[in-house]
Amino acid sequence: MIRFAKVDDLERIVAIYNQAVPHKNATADLQPIQTKQRITWFNKHSPESYPIYVKEIDDKVVGWCSLSPYRDGRLALKKTVEIVCYIDYEYHGQGIGSGLIQHALDDCTRLEKRIVFAILLEKNINSIKLLEKFGFERWGYLPEVAEFDGKLCGHVYMGKKIIV
Repeated sequence: MIRFAKVDDLERIVAIYNQAVPHKNATADLQPIQTKQRITWFNKHSPESYPIYVKEIDDKVVGWCSLSPYRDGRLALKKTVEIVCYIDYEYHGQGIGSGLIQHALDDCTRLEKRIVFAILLEKNINSIKLLEKFGFERWGYLPEVAEFDGKLCGHVYMGKKIIV
């Protein structure tokens, strides 16, 4: 089941995100974050404008996807959103990410969003390929903006126009 996230899900959302930190390919955070650090982020989302979706299996949140504002407050950009998706590592390879992304893209018409983009570390090949499966294209690149253990890594910007 995919549903809108509730504040009670935040601890699990953060736990899933933190699984990516040690892998150094899916987030630029170098240390796990705390739930209290994400409360403001969570509160900037709502089912009516910028949803966070969660996937449940057997009453357990196993993945999440969010649509967040791009340059919040700048009205000319209100129809542009950033998509982010994280899946519990125990559930990788089961199509959960695909399901969440498709669900979010399908909801963009209701939300009146017409541009969806993602910012990924260039070494996050699996996520890049996943987004390409949904018609995302490479729209930009920032070279050597992240550093992991002395090695530099770029950011890839992937984007997709929603047909309305």
